Amino acid sequence: QVQLIESGGGLVQAGGSLRLSCAASALTFSNYAMGWFRQAPGKEREFVAAVSLGGRSTRYASSVKGRFTISRDNSKNTVYLQMNSLKPEDTGVYYCAAAKVVLTTSQVGYDYWGQGTQVTVSS
Repeated sequence: QVQLIESGGGLVQAGGSLRLSCAASALTFSNYAMGWFRQAPGKEREFVAAVSLGGRSTRYASSVKGRFTISRDNSKNTVYLQMNSLKPEDTGVYYCAAAKVVLTTSQVGYDYWGQGTQVTVSS
């Protein structure tokens, strides 16, 4: 079965950095666009970033553009989210997701989801 497993979350002070990783298995990784979503307490899950099959196209939410960078290593079946200049409002559970063929910012376009990793940014 397909598995997406996130790692790298934790507690960090405002202004600090974290790098999230998502490892995929039982999936032809290079055939999927990959995305990151997050959900803060009491809020709906929202789009954060996405990257195309080969890594040449990216999309970012306006709230993270310039601070976060999404990338992928198809040889390792892994997608990353480098998060810099973190703010308390970045706090939430971050989810990795895989979308067949297309690059999309909509969560309905994603076929598989990880279980999430907690990111907490203190002030």
